[in-house]
Amino acid sequence: MQQEMVLQLEGLAIGYEGKTIIRGIDAAVAAGELIGIIGRNGAGKSTLLKTIRGLLPAKEGRVLYFGEPLSSYGEKELARRVAYLQQNVETGFGYTGLDIVLAGRYSYMKWWESEKDEDKALARDCMSYTGTLDLAERPVTEVSGGQKQRILLAKVLAQQTPLLFLDEPTTGLDMVYREEIFRFARELANMGKTILMVVHELDLAAAYCSRIFLLGEGKLLADGTPEQVFTETLLSRAYEADISVVQNPRNGRLEISTRENPEAKQNELSLLQKICLRN
Repeated sequence: MQQEMVLQLEGLAIGYEGKTIIRGIDAAVAAGELIGIIGRNGAGKSTLLKTIRGLLPAKEGRVLYFGEPLSSYGEKELARRVAYLQQNVETGFGYTGLDIVLAGRYSYMKWWESEKDEDKALARDCMSYTGTLDLAERPVTEVSGGQKQRILLAKVLAQQTPLLFLDEPTTGLDMVYREEIFRFARELANMGKTILMVVHELDLAAAYCSRIFLLGEGKLLADGTPEQVFTETLLSRAYEADISVVQNPRNGRLEISTRENPEAKQNELSLLQKICLRN
């Protein structure tokens, strides 16, 4: 039996303000995939996610959800298909954690309706799952950046969509919660959710993602499993640096780092001496 594709990208070109960043993206995404979108700063990771969601117009090509063009969906209907956690979300003064999570239910309500008891129960369950239930009655302006990020994750869970788009979801989180976000994403994918997330933590992406989109050289440079994509050759091309990939013998995880360039390092030290010794 042929597996249903929940998302298809066909000849997609993306960019902004008259500039095209990436061309020729072709990909088909099935239910239950956890896809990490990686690449150097400016490679187009967030732009890709925004374009797929319809927040930016495609330069070329098209995006399909469940075989239907993105343009055929109304905003509320699309909000029942895709939950999107964007970067740097601003929250109004006085809103509590529970208020923010309940906002994820708007697409299921008529304009005159308020939240039902079942909406509030679901919101509290989502906050329990993300470890934020104790913040339900706290104004969001009084919580830490990491706590706010987990509240926002509870909000996208409360939308109950088959697809979740997470743009740098670990922003502001410490080491423990960064890995916890990846565990959450893996568990959700195991439940049948499809997740695309922009990430910078390559070691965690290698450990938890089922598939990687590597952006570089103005294109989708590689699309495959972490084992296929996390090679020194591909990463060095994409990040324009000398990348080392080593498997940790104790836990089997990939450890990814840059190798130091002795000539470049000497130039940096010479400049630093001039700066620090200047009167």
